[in-house]
Amino acid sequence: MASHQHSFNERFEFAGKAKTLSLAGIVIGVIGILYGFLVDHSELHAVRTFSNLLLMSYYFVGICVAGVFFLAYQYMAQAGWSVVLLRIPQAFAKVLVYAVIILLVIVGAGLFLTHPEHHEGHEVMSPYLYSHWATDGLAKEGSPIYDAIIAGKSAFLNKPFFYGSLIVMLGLYTWFGMLLVRYSNNEDEIGGMFNYNKAFKMSAIFLVIFGFTFPIYAFGTIMSLEAHWFSTMFGWYNLAAVHVSGLAVIAVVLILLKKNGYFSWVNESHLQDLGKLIFGFSIFWTYVWFAQFFLTWYANMPEESVYFYKRWEPEYKWWFWLNIVLNFVAPLFLLMMNDNKRSMNRMLLACIVIIIGHWLDYYLMIMPGTMESHREFGITELFTFIGFAGLFTFLMLSALSKFESLIPKKHPFLDESLHHHLY
Repeated sequence: MASHQHSFNERFEFAGKAKTLSLAGIVIGVIGILYGFLVDHSELHAVRTFSNLLLMSYYFVGICVAGVFFLAYQYMAQAGWSVVLLRIPQAFAKVLVYAVIILLVIVGAGLFLTHPEHHEGHEVMSPYLYSHWATDGLAKEGSPIYDAIIAGKSAFLNKPFFYGSLIVMLGLYTWFGMLLVRYSNNEDEIGGMFNYNKAFKMSAIFLVIFGFTFPIYAFGTIMSLEAHWFSTMFGWYNLAAVHVSGLAVIAVVLILLKKNGYFSWVNESHLQDLGKLIFGFSIFWTYVWFAQFFLTWYANMPEESVYFYKRWEPEYKWWFWLNIVLNFVAPLFLLMMNDNKRSMNRMLLACIVIIIGHWLDYYLMIMPGTMESHREFGITELFTFIGFAGLFTFLMLSALSKFESLIPKKHPFLDESLHHHLY
């Protein structure tokens, strides 16, 4: 039987080139952030640096949350095929607590630290992030900068509620992720169905909570950067982006580790199933992206089309179309054929394109709303991306190395997963 061909006590050793490169990436990221805040002393550059930090911390949390989401729906579907690779999303879940702390620090600093800014002829003290609604006076009648639209949304868009709800939602996602990892570790120690059944129940509860709260999380963290505009599709658009980019990172980690001698039990059929999910949710992302864009374009209502008008300005327009090329056209041609899904090299290429593509997707969600002028692309963007990639790699591989085994040895569907073959 296949179950006797592998050592289930195999552990991952985090050392050598992987550790060196991840630490180098963190150093590069720190240099980029210091450059953004210290080398160019202008307030606009500080806003740009905060925007990049928000982008990458949101992306960081999204990938880790996608790991928890993947675990939960695999349990709920009682899926057998994915058991052999569950340690990777479990490592993402273990890292989520660090990602959440970083995001909360960045959002808190951007929300509560202020700088002078001109607003409709008046000099005001605006926060570095969320200035469209968090600037004092916007929701206060009689204020020279009073905004009736912002006042109408102030029950949700006020600092205590906004920041408090962010803590609660992210805290819940982190707690559920830690529970699912704990149940898996306990299962390896005692066997039986007890921990699996607990994981099944908690996954069901998590998916209900996650489904209702994630759109709210996306509305607050990203959509409220342009608080006059709203889209009821924005939450699902973000969920699709978070999910597909998380799947792509799972695949990249799996392929690179397999190329380095780990996960010998993972075969072409496991890759194919993972590729099916990536392909399918790339198409779903495109559907939501297109529906949000097309309906707004067709209606041509100024209060709705202003969002896309900004993204059609010369400095963003080619990025706008590149977004759909990287996140739809590339996965369509790279992953449509089953042979490509079964090839590690082709899957790796497709997933790297998707990871870069969804960075661009978040860039277009954030930058046009936070950077009113002097929009650039350079060292700050590139180094911040490299820094967070290095930080994620370091924390995730450190978490992976702490598992007693790279496979859930006593998962009830392990044998099914080891014999998984698609024809």
